Amino acid sequence: MPKFAVILPAAGRSQRFGDARRKKPFVELKGRPVWVRAIEPFIARDDVVQALVVVSPDDMEWFREKFRPNLAFMNVELVEGGAERADSVQNALARVKADVDYVAVHDAARPLIAKKWIDDVFNAAVEDGGAILATPITSTIKRGEKGRISETVSRAGLWAAQTPQVFERKLLLDAFAKRDGFSATDEAQLVERVGGTVRLVECPAMNMKITTRDDFRMAESLLDALPKEKGLRPLHPFADEGPTLF
Repeated sequence: MPKFAVILPAAGRSQRFGDARRKKPFVELKGRPVWVRAIEPFIARDDVVQALVVVSPDDMEWFREKFRPNLAFMNVELVEGGAERADSVQNALARVKADVDYVAVHDAARPLIAKKWIDDVFNAAVEDGGAILATPITSTIKRGEKGRISETVSRAGLWAAQTPQVFERKLLLDAFAKRDGFSATDEAQLVERVGGTVRLVECPAMNMKITTRDDFRMAESLLDALPKEKGLRPLHPFADEGPTLF
């Protein structure tokens, strides 16, 4: 069975979230922190042998104390983040065990992830070396300048990237080694730059990332509709139990 590590970047500034007191991964979503909901489906898997959460150096001491009860039930490693997301992921990647075959990077602010979707992208990565979850663009796309439409952009072949993004460990290491200061918006972009193949694995838009307060309210509404396997139980005593949908 291939071995996976998962990296959860949670070192961002959350400037668009609109809450100066709390960063979005640390807010409670129906009684449980967003970052806990994001990582728990991974650490419950037998094929995930390492989990790393990346936190800003300024938040590290507070994070350890605030989430001490959660950390007590989770076998996770804390890593200091960098100036940009890519720096944070690179810091964590340096800590990934040598016997890990594949590395998954998942947004700490993307808490509505289901086991089936993880299965799909993990399997695709094993087959092709790299894979990401994504949703085909269905809306009409407009390019704007100064508040006015400058053109209508064809949506043919366009996808909205999600996470997790999963790659062979050696391929991801090579992509970051050749980064050379490039400011990538996701890991797939770095892998593309070194000629790596990345498969698109279709996933519902429900696997959303919380960026704004409106996103958070939408996530609250969608949480109970998240697919759950029959017989799936919470990982620890503080977890909630939602309805079984299949």
